[in-house]
Amino acid sequence: MKKLLAVLMALAIVFTLAACGGTSENENKIIRVSTTTSVNDSGLLPYLLPVFEEATGYTVEVQSAGTGAAIQKAKDGNADLILVHSKASEEEFIAEGYGVERLPFMYNYFVIVGPADDPAGIKDSVNAAEAFDKIEDTEATFISRGDESGTHKAELKIWGEDVPEADDEWYISAGQGMGACLTMASEKDAYCLTDKATFLSNKADLDLEIILAEGEDMKNTYSLIECNPEKLDGINTEGAKAFIEWMMGDEASALIAEYGKEAYGEALFYLAE
Repeated sequence: MKKLLAVLMALAIVFTLAACGGTSENENKIIRVSTTTSVNDSGLLPYLLPVFEEATGYTVEVQSAGTGAAIQKAKDGNADLILVHSKASEEEFIAEGYGVERLPFMYNYFVIVGPADDPAGIKDSVNAAEAFDKIEDTEATFISRGDESGTHKAELKIWGEDVPEADDEWYISAGQGMGACLTMASEKDAYCLTDKATFLSNKADLDLEIILAEGEDMKNTYSLIECNPEKLDGINTEGAKAFIEWMMGDEASALIAEYGKEAYGEALFYLAE
């Protein structure tokens, strides 16, 4: 009887220890990031994530789409945080209770790319708005994302009240991602607004040049926003916080500041001040 009691006590201790250890073993090590296409297609995230994962033990699942679609995925509960570039949409996401805090951490520039011979003569424009006016006046072909992405919203802001009509043959609303729009612009000898990083990372396959760069109305800021666990179920809050802390820390900042210099002779992203 004593032997049986000792065995039962030993088993109870084993099960208790296993249960205590289960918290660590069962910790959610998957982080779902819903992000804009540019940070993925430019190669920045594939460059950063192995370093983060090695340092923290987390695995990051990236869902890449236009900013509008990326934010909607988060609203649907399919992300732990977002990394996007549309200030108005980000502020709305937080105002509706889906996000905790908007944390701008880096930026680059939109550029207008087009045929090397610049048929609309936009090269000497003082800003993107003037360039767009020249494109419209000459009815040079222009490819728009047309997909509610951050780039598309930036384009609409530049057009202001003069957004071309849907029946304007020279203005093509593609409803596609940045890579597809650049390919279309290359094939049609057209102009296109793009983030500089995505263009440079795809330039070898395109018959396009940067015609207007880094105008005063083309700054492109990226932000991190943790999804709100009080609004959304199943959020990996600890993982989201760990990712944001690392992305805004010294190691990631140093990597971001160097990214692109070796391949393109210049950084593709700049740290927010």
